[in-house]
Amino acid sequence: MRSAYLNAPRATGQVAGLLLAAGGGRRLGGRPKALLTHRGRPLVEHAVRTLRAGGCERVHVVLGARADEVRARAELPDCVLVDNPDWERGMGSSLRAGLASLAGTEARAALVLLVDQPGIGPQAVARLLAAYAARGTGRPQDARTPWTARDPREGREARNSLISAAYAGVRGHPVLFGAAHWAGVAAAATGDQGARAYLRDHSDAVALVECGDVAEAYDIDTEEDLSRLG
Repeated sequence: MRSAYLNAPRATGQVAGLLLAAGGGRRLGGRPKALLTHRGRPLVEHAVRTLRAGGCERVHVVLGARADEVRARAELPDCVLVDNPDWERGMGSSLRAGLASLAGTEARAALVLLVDQPGIGPQAVARLLAAYAARGTGRPQDARTPWTARDPREGREARNSLISAAYAGVRGHPVLFGAAHWAGVAAAATGDQGARAYLRDHSDAVALVECGDVAEAYDIDTEEDLSRLG
């Protein structure tokens, strides 16, 4: 049965999927995570499909380690590919590069997904988009009509959104940032912390969306973790 969240208003033209896929896989012997094989194809393809199936029409992919090889091996049609020359400095640099790439687009929010979390599928993405749509319109998440901002207050609420997936009540990925937060997130993103410090400092504003029943938020970080890939 198709999840009700996949039928909910998803504001697909308003939210860009932002995939962070630049890491070099230091603990995996220097194998970039984007190029790990999952279900017969590079892991980056799986993550892009997750964002698209969940409702993100625009997808920006931040590349770093062996970016030319990722471009050659992975099929990423209609994605905006963003090079991060500073990828070795950590996830924060990729988050900054990705948010900068959204400047001047129609996106009012960015939904950030990490390439090394294949246990997070389209349903989790769809739940965050439904929560965003409800936050912007005041309509319940199981509404069936597309989202459109009909007055200035709705637009402001959407741009100010901070929404995170949660697992048994604990914040995880993906995370959605309204455009009003992008500058602050970029300024605070350092090393491998990404947006952690910003989200901690703005914890009162973060709406948590439980996803533990539809997703597993494990990372592919070590050789042992490779057994989770198909």
